[in-house]
Amino acid sequence: MVVLCADLLFGSRLEGALRAAGHEVERVGSGEAAREAAADADVVVVDLTDPALDGAALVEGGVFAGARTLGFYAHVEVETRRRAEAAGFDRVVPRSRMAREAGALVASLAPR
Repeated sequence: MVVLCADLLFGSRLEGALRAAGHEVERVGSGEAAREAAADADVVVVDLTDPALDGAALVEGGVFAGARTLGFYAHVEVETRRRAEAAGFDRVVPRSRMAREAGALVASLAPR
């Protein structure tokens, strides 16, 4: 799994929670690094709040083809959620839910 999150604090917290839930995690901080890492990933988690990254454009462009996608956003950014859903993310959740349920959310997307 790849986690695309440049936010050091939240990214570390998310990575730790996913590892604790038994997932293998590679955390990256840029779209370019995500392109390379996603080639072998089954799930890609994207921070949609990062102003330097357009997660919706990456999904629309097929960068994560073959992987399930999970985006998270600030709950007040309704347009960000709508754009991500329209782009084709498999699941889009508020950041607070991602913080609480990261392991379960990824498990619901990962191939069995």
